[in-house]
Amino acid sequence: MKLLMSTGVLYALCVLIWGSTWFAIEYQLDGVAHEYSTFYRFALAALLLWLYCLVKKLPLKFNLLQHLWLVLLGVCMFSLNYMLLYHAQEYLSSAMASVIFSSVLIVNIINSRIFFKTPITLRLAIGSTLGLIGMVFIFWDELNNFSLENTAILGLTLAILGVLAASIGNLVSVQTQKYDLPVIQMNTYGMAYGAIFSLLVGLAQGKEITYNLSASYNISLVYLALFGSVFAFGCYLTLLRRIGVHKASYAVVLFPAVALIISTLFEGFQWTWTVATGIALIALGNVFVINRKDLRKP
Repeated sequence: MKLLMSTGVLYALCVLIWGSTWFAIEYQLDGVAHEYSTFYRFALAALLLWLYCLVKKLPLKFNLLQHLWLVLLGVCMFSLNYMLLYHAQEYLSSAMASVIFSSVLIVNIINSRIFFKTPITLRLAIGSTLGLIGMVFIFWDELNNFSLENTAILGLTLAILGVLAASIGNLVSVQTQKYDLPVIQMNTYGMAYGAIFSLLVGLAQGKEITYNLSASYNISLVYLALFGSVFAFGCYLTLLRRIGVHKASYAVVLFPAVALIISTLFEGFQWTWTVATGIALIALGNVFVINRKDLRKP
């Protein structure tokens, strides 16, 4: 649990775990309001982290200002973005939603420049551009057949709002570095606050609290909470501190490629030359964005 892995291992874990969560999320979309599915996921994740903190006797006391930052982190990174993306997938395919979400890389670069005056290097710009072009190639058929009907526009709008919320969460995480908050405790409170916010949003809309007792829903929920939330976000937020928001968020561009492989194995996804080209461009972009010096950081 203690995140002392190499940067390369942390990066690989983020890509592999989050790449697999898109498949798991498919089992979370039926029978339960998205607000409550998000609540269950992060409430369970927060509980697991809280128990870990108790066993390891990790300090959980923070001042009011720190808690306010953690509330903002929880709302943006562990609640609002997921609720919006779950709703977006009612109108868009998961592939299309993942393409849109990969644009968080560009949004992070722009926001970091605006709020933190972070320079945009030529290497970073080239790598990021190659990665996004690669994603367009991978999902070219869906993009080419995209229809600007009202439902599609709504889905696109929801997904973009989810991207903006996720980017704000990334920047808040970077901002909390000045308080030197431990990643595990930060995630414990952030996920708890995010879960509470999702619950309140569902209740405010008058949605009935339901739960899906099916094995597929529960297995996917445990996987999303334990691996997709506890482990992956622990790795990701550690990466944010080590190599910066730009390079860490490139994992968001890579994980749809992992989702493609899973889809090939379990859903009969058909490969084309555009998909192969896209994978190659993403790999090349990764070379530009993440160099060996970064990956050797302890």
